Amino acid sequence: MKWTFPNLRLFLALAVITGGIYPAAVTLVSLAVFPHQAHGSLIRNEQGEVIASELIAQPFTSAKYFWPRPSAGDYATMPSGASNLSWTSAELVKTVAERKAALLKAHGLPQGTPVPADLLFASGSGLESFISPEAAEFQVNRVAAARGADPGKIRKTVAEHFISGGILGENVINVMTLNAALDKLPRS
Repeated sequence: MKWTFPNLRLFLALAVITGGIYPAAVTLVSLAVFPHQAHGSLIRNEQGEVIASELIAQPFTSAKYFWPRPSAGDYATMPSGASNLSWTSAELVKTVAERKAALLKAHGLPQGTPVPADLLFASGSGLESFISPEAAEFQVNRVAAARGADPGKIRKTVAEHFISGGILGENVINVMTLNAALDKLPRS
């Protein structure tokens, strides 16, 4: 019994510190130092309405938008995750072949045209909002044609959204911010 009260006091003190004070301090510091990220990296339109987050891809099917990586979880945040299909899976081979055929058809390209891997294979989370510069370039002509815009103008917008991977990372383009920027371009 003599150990019960000291242990209970220690438990309550640690619960208050680790369950209340520390999370509150981290939240306040993040709101002060990184306000955009702390609020979910939200993208807003001209009216100030939230249209997306930079961190979570959405399914774009319109030809006037760049398409993100495929999603094994249909871009849903709750059941996000990979398909867990192995490289030797017949289902994966079939899925990739179907994606490639659909991409080539949507872009009016002949069979045998190389397609960037990140447009064929789903990301590990199924929510990946980044694509490679090669995947963006693959889509430029389709987006330009659908918008009635000069491909050079679309390439310039893509280049403005290029994110360098630095020494160890990969160069990427955020599809969500790119598509939001495309909607802000003046009509041709």
